[in-house]
Amino acid sequence: MPLYTGTGDRGETGLVGGSRVSKSEGRVAAYGDVDELNATLGVALATELDPDTRAMVTEIQRDLFAIGAQLADPRGRVTERATKTTVDDESVRRLETWIDTLEAAVPPLRRFLLPGGGPAGASLHVARAVCRRAERSIVALGVDVVPSVILRYVNRLSDLLFALARTVNHRCGIQEAEW
Repeated sequence: MPLYTGTGDRGETGLVGGSRVSKSEGRVAAYGDVDELNATLGVALATELDPDTRAMVTEIQRDLFAIGAQLADPRGRVTERATKTTVDDESVRRLETWIDTLEAAVPPLRRFLLPGGGPAGASLHVARAVCRRAERSIVALGVDVVPSVILRYVNRLSDLLFALARTVNHRCGIQEAEW
């Protein structure tokens, strides 16, 4: 099967279940933003991350594929059959546990921080900003349309990415710039 199909040449794409929609449709924009976030995390993985952080980011990437699959599946057919497309309350609790652990190991916040630091920390700050955009795209679909656990997960994920950026910079001995 070739990588290209030509089916999107007229500005449409297929959703799970076979329906065709415009590539400008909100659902497509939302899972596109989630895909961009996942790629941004891939950039972070290309930097020098410690094994624990690398494992967290890889697990987040798997969750983001699951979220993208759910967003591309308006009827919920995939999540009924495939457990790897599940993001649940335990997934959100895992993020919260990671945030609490990371925040306990860095100096307390006194002011807003300017995004940056070393390459790894800066790339995680970029991922946080992309995560917030993805969250806005998901919310724009309607809170009654998107499973609430996805909204909670993505909201918590932006907090985790901030905590990861701070932690990575701290471990590298890089001073955070306050605003």
